[in-house]
Amino acid sequence: MDEHDINAAKSDWDDIAADWHVQVGDDGDVNRILNSDPVLWQFADDVNGLDVLDAGCGTGYLTRKLRERGANVVGIDFSEKMIEIARANGPGIDFRVDSCSQLKTVSDASIDLVIANYVLMDTPDLDGTMAAFSRVLRDNGVAVVIFSHPCFPQGMASASADDGMVVYQWDFPYFERRKRVDPPWAHFTSDFTWFHRPLSDYWKAFKAAGFNVLDFEEPRLTEDRRHLAENESMLNKCKSRPFSVAFRLQKRCRV
Repeated sequence: MDEHDINAAKSDWDDIAADWHVQVGDDGDVNRILNSDPVLWQFADDVNGLDVLDAGCGTGYLTRKLRERGANVVGIDFSEKMIEIARANGPGIDFRVDSCSQLKTVSDASIDLVIANYVLMDTPDLDGTMAAFSRVLRDNGVAVVIFSHPCFPQGMASASADDGMVVYQWDFPYFERRKRVDPPWAHFTSDFTWFHRPLSDYWKAFKAAGFNVLDFEEPRLTEDRRHLAENESMLNKCKSRPFSVAFRLQKRCRV
């Protein structure tokens, strides 16, 4: 992987760290609360007493929730600014500056559960990241990975005001791996850099790193959580659009 891409990605996330903390706060942003966090906790199951790695923890909202549920949790992120904020808001939690594609600070076979929550589409090195997750997991350890749906990028979506029809407009071939830069949105003032890969690339990376797929979901708003939507527009989007994909993976035992 090009070292320039990795350094550029670090710089980009440092630039938006303060704004990101505003975005996710203590409970995650709207998409996480309404759609994906219920699936994340279902896939993670009971974390009490487990050694858990929050890989790409950002400013640490999920790391804090994992500790509240009894996990022995480590949060890592390659953005020093993100980790500074995480440490300030999670005293006593083990936050480390480290790259998901290397995990230099994490020992081999020392982790029961890896969670990567909206991380894989942002890492320049998908194969290296999955190999690192496999290395630090114990045999039969589990990885829960959630990332933006590569087939339906919301930055390319537009909806008709008349009938609500959603159209995705691609300006490049879906099967082409490509670095993407999205303009700022909401309260952000800096661009967002991410890496498009077809969904099959993720499956191949999981397999190559020694994982079996235990479960798969496209998180969506369930009926019991519809009351949490702030307005009708948000409700309709979460009911009809696939924002993300979620995988529950298990590291194969070595014989």
